[in-house]
Amino acid sequence: MVSPMALLARTLASAADTPLSARPLHAHYPVVPGSLTAHLQLRTGEVFTGGSFGASTATIGETVFTTSLVGYPESMTDPSYRGQLLVFTQPLIGNHGVPRRTRDQYGILKHFESEKIQCSGIVVGDYATKYSHWNAVESLSEWCEREGIPAITGVDTRALVHILRGQGSTLGSLSVGAQPIDSAKIAWSDPNVENLVAQASTTEVRVFNPDGDVHIALVDCGAKNNIVRSLCDQGARVSLVPWNYNLSASLDSFDGIFISNGPGSPSHCTEAIAQLRHAFEVYQRPIFGICMGNQLMGLAAGIDVYKLRFGNRGHNQPAIDLTTGRCVITSQNHGYALDDSKMPAGWDRLYVNANDGSNEGIRHIEKPFRSVQFHPEARGGPLDTAFVFADFVNDVRAAKLAGVAATAHAELAAEPAQAAAAAA
Repeated sequence: MVSPMALLARTLASAADTPLSARPLHAHYPVVPGSLTAHLQLRTGEVFTGGSFGASTATIGETVFTTSLVGYPESMTDPSYRGQLLVFTQPLIGNHGVPRRTRDQYGILKHFESEKIQCSGIVVGDYATKYSHWNAVESLSEWCEREGIPAITGVDTRALVHILRGQGSTLGSLSVGAQPIDSAKIAWSDPNVENLVAQASTTEVRVFNPDGDVHIALVDCGAKNNIVRSLCDQGARVSLVPWNYNLSASLDSFDGIFISNGPGSPSHCTEAIAQLRHAFEVYQRPIFGICMGNQLMGLAAGIDVYKLRFGNRGHNQPAIDLTTGRCVITSQNHGYALDDSKMPAGWDRLYVNANDGSNEGIRHIEKPFRSVQFHPEARGGPLDTAFVFADFVNDVRAAKLAGVAATAHAELAAEPAQAAAAAA
């Protein structure tokens, strides 16, 4: 008689030895009685069938996966996931329900990273129909239905992630119905050809913590709420400005500049890149960027950007600080990276990903300009790098106390007046 452990080992070995191309492309999984049937169809031909929850509608997006174990409300409302079908590798999703829309002292939602769900749809292995959490007010399905977001459960997310890692992130179609849609009739549209940053950004200037002692311009490329909160918690006044805001005309108004995370390709943000390029030439106070901000600063400095095969998304990405050798565990969500194999004069690498060697940050050698590819504000990931907000605001505060002029032009203009005062 074969023992259960031996049988399991034999089954796993058989599955591992089976080439992916030889496995069924149309995988069926049990559908909860009474629920509708949903289908996830990849543009490359693979089809996964399961149960539908959330909105009974169809959508198309870039299919990506996250290895995060917690924080699905934060992930789903992160603007960086705009235009994407989000696959959760954590098997059980929904058991915590959806929290209250409570706001903090700055008027920011405490438990969500924006005002609405940003991803186009979600894919899970096992949806918990019965939630249990002291702060929950509705189920994940109710939330998705209310916001028009389709979702599918019963998908073998391990097999799906295997495909995405092997061939790279690909377009997917999520639909509800007895049968999958004829792939020839699907109007495949790649969200990355659109300026998703412009869609996610604010269209007007918004001020938070108006009594702060230093004034930070937060360029909104799709900023997470916790970036605003983290800056405010450090005592800063934060002006959230549109992604294409005319910084050049108001550099003197800000003690520091911060560029946020955001969705899609940075190549569409030509106006923001031009503004940063000018700021690099004349601005003398601190500039910092996160995620999309890292890529925009890199492009403005003259560094190329490329698309990663499947991106880095999750709460367990190791990044090495090249100035200290220290390794930190970080939260990440990006599909593009800077090609730092050739650094322009005056710039250097700051962090590197310990897994794939991709860029995790850059710094100017002489000026107070730095950026990181990861998310130091976490939500809901590790807090290893939360110190960067304190470091940045302290640098801004020190520059202000030292009387550092906002621009080199302002400093030159002040010299004649200073000379005249000294002569008097």
